[in-house]
Amino acid sequence: MISLYSHNQTAYERATAMLADSGMAAIIHPTGTGKSLIGFRLAQDNPESKICWLSPSEYIYKTQIENVKKIDKTFTDNNIVFYSYAKLMSMTEADIADIKPDYIILDEFHRCGAEMWGKGVQTLLNMYPAVPVLGLSATNIRYLDNQRDMADELFDGNVASYMSLGEALVRGILPTPKYVTAVYSYQKQLKKYERRIKEHRNAAVVDEGQRILDKLKRALEKADGLPEIFNKYITEKSGKYIVFCANENHMREMINNSYQWFYDIDPDMHVYRAYSDDPATSKAFSKFKKDNSDHLKLLFCINMLNEGVHVDDISGVILFRPTVSPIIYKQQIGRALAAGKGGTPLILDIVNNFENLYSIGTIEDEMQEAVEFFRANDMEREIVNEHFKVEDEVKDCRILFEQLNETLTASWDLMYQHAKDYYIKNGNLYVPKRFKTQEGYSLGNWVLTQKRIYNGAAYGNLSQESIEKLEEIGMQWDSVKDQSWNKYYSAAKAYYEQHGNLDVIAKYVTEDGIRLGNWISNQRAAYAQVRRGADLTPEKIEALNAIGMIWDKNYFIWKSNYAEAEKYYLEHGDLNVPVAYVSGNGFKLGAWIKKQKSSKADGKLGKDKIDALNKIGMVWENKYNGAWNTAIAEAKKYYAEHGNLNMPQSYKTASGYALGSWVAVCRKKYREGKLSTARISELEALGIVWHTGDSWMQKYELLKQYYDEHGNIDVSQAYVINGVWLGKWLYEQKKYKEQLTEEQINLLNALQIDWDIVSKKDRMWQRRYSEIKGLLDGGTPIEEVRRIKSNGEWLKCQLYAYRNGRLSAEKKRRLDDLGLNAERKVKL
Repeated sequence: MISLYSHNQTAYERATAMLADSGMAAIIHPTGTGKSLIGFRLAQDNPESKICWLSPSEYIYKTQIENVKKIDKTFTDNNIVFYSYAKLMSMTEADIADIKPDYIILDEFHRCGAEMWGKGVQTLLNMYPAVPVLGLSATNIRYLDNQRDMADELFDGNVASYMSLGEALVRGILPTPKYVTAVYSYQKQLKKYERRIKEHRNAAVVDEGQRILDKLKRALEKADGLPEIFNKYITEKSGKYIVFCANENHMREMINNSYQWFYDIDPDMHVYRAYSDDPATSKAFSKFKKDNSDHLKLLFCINMLNEGVHVDDISGVILFRPTVSPIIYKQQIGRALAAGKGGTPLILDIVNNFENLYSIGTIEDEMQEAVEFFRANDMEREIVNEHFKVEDEVKDCRILFEQLNETLTASWDLMYQHAKDYYIKNGNLYVPKRFKTQEGYSLGNWVLTQKRIYNGAAYGNLSQESIEKLEEIGMQWDSVKDQSWNKYYSAAKAYYEQHGNLDVIAKYVTEDGIRLGNWISNQRAAYAQVRRGADLTPEKIEALNAIGMIWDKNYFIWKSNYAEAEKYYLEHGDLNVPVAYVSGNGFKLGAWIKKQKSSKADGKLGKDKIDALNKIGMVWENKYNGAWNTAIAEAKKYYAEHGNLNMPQSYKTASGYALGSWVAVCRKKYREGKLSTARISELEALGIVWHTGDSWMQKYELLKQYYDEHGNIDVSQAYVINGVWLGKWLYEQKKYKEQLTEEQINLLNALQIDWDIVSKKDRMWQRRYSEIKGLLDGGTPIEEVRRIKSNGEWLKCQLYAYRNGRLSAEKKRRLDDLGLNAERKVKL
């Protein structure tokens, strides 16, 4: 049974009661507190119920399952059906109707606020209004989406348990970190302020701004550099640290600098880089998790570890990425925090993230609120930590930055007024980058800067009030690239709605001049790259999937051709398609089937395609392969009986197959180099001798030596000499006499071979015959010979067989030599 932490056990009990009462319950606990265990405990306590579990990605779900099994090795998720939000979005109503869940769990439910994902979730909830729904998330607020509260939208405010990050730190559920602030690349920041001062029209503001800026430059020169900061606070020299970067170019810059920054800590540090949005596709991430060496381990990543993915032994995080999103900020620092982990994790904030919307000061406020609540309610026992230490390495510099920004703040209001005037005149805020007002203000550059600050691509503060004011005058926070992407996407969606697919030729242009075909090709190219950048985000991929995007055109064509093959199979019951066959719509199906066989033989046909063709009766062998398989099967039978493939060339099997001739042909092809390696291996496994010489004469010479020594060739079938199974060979010459040449028969006759003595039974017949002939030749009368019971019985049987034609001509002749005649001479 899954054992829950006490805070999660309390939340679980409240949630199950709320589910029974109202049918919905949300649990909002910080990252790292183990809230997903609550959902798995619900599944475990209801083994007969079908649990529909929804999550942002399959990788997150699989990682959670692995963590559960570490806690409870007996746990199974047999009663859980998993879907990603993206998968649910692409399912039809009929598919969703087949789910028939008894419970629905929405993991990271704040993600349901995304337009595309939200539609799929809403369809599911509308279809099953009576099914209890449990939501799990670290936050219910979508800060950059008009402060939407997803707990209200999805759960009607039914929150079973709410815990802020500050409360979790106060109660000791999460370890209190050491938070260190520093500044990297402040030169860009200084240049920005220099430009703002230069462009300002108020002389007093310019003078004051310049004074503070000069003072700030001096303070920054005195501040420690990053090598000193890292060396001072990274005390765990062999620890694992996750380094968050903004984009690929930023990551490359940070990695290049890292060897200088961290050299004093470990000159042989292990550096990993992870680009993918899905950690499951990142080999670097997997290696990073498994690295238990004594070296410093740094994982540089972009966006991929924001939520749902935990690494057990993380020592801390390094924030190089400025972010305006409180959700992302919480998730990033949450990588260093985990319930029950212990120790003091390190958070190195190199870009002053605490100056953005959600600050470390706000976490401190949350802690104080929690402390006051516990004390007011006589619950001081819950208070483990009242504060956590912030090591502000650039406090003086930060204060000066704040003063400088406040001095120039009036300019924001001025520029906003110019932006508003532009909106009133043009009806939008699509301001060209180089646009300046009549007064000379660079409005285009200012609008672009607001977007970059909002999207975390530039340093700066943008209050919620400022965000709302800009949105009122039509601000679109998408970048220019995103705006362009949305234009093309709208064209693609219109095409899909008209044609039912996105099978767009590369040169296709819409009526209003949009080069849609070229854009679709570019999206495929971006998707195919192993390292996808920000231009093709998971949200964009999902949006394209929703309108039937064909990511692999070749596979799409293959599937269309496969449909023709499937149609043929349903009509004829097989795929024995003549090569020249053309389907009713002109498709050369026979040639296509032949190509699939050839591709498989060359190892160029994927397993999924092979499996699909197998389902509709594909026979991969061509005629040549079929003939080989028939022959090799006969050869295996021969080998099982004889232990070799040493047979006369004229040998035929009982079914009439000319196996001897086939083996001879194989030997000839081997000598000519025309036999494949695979077929050579098959034959050698059956003991084939490639260069036989005259094998028959070799065995005959051994038999002649026996004759010269013994005066006969009366050898048992088991007789072996010089490693040659001579007795068996002699048996085979008699049995297959009709396959021998005249010369071979004459040679064996010269050794007085008895062709009739083939089997053990024949040998016994000859022995009894010789005994009776010896008695008669010695003068014993026939009557006395018959009185010996065994002889009499034998003679009686032979004469009976004689009369009924059951003896060979040779045996009849021999009986006649004894003076016996069935009709006249002897009456038995």
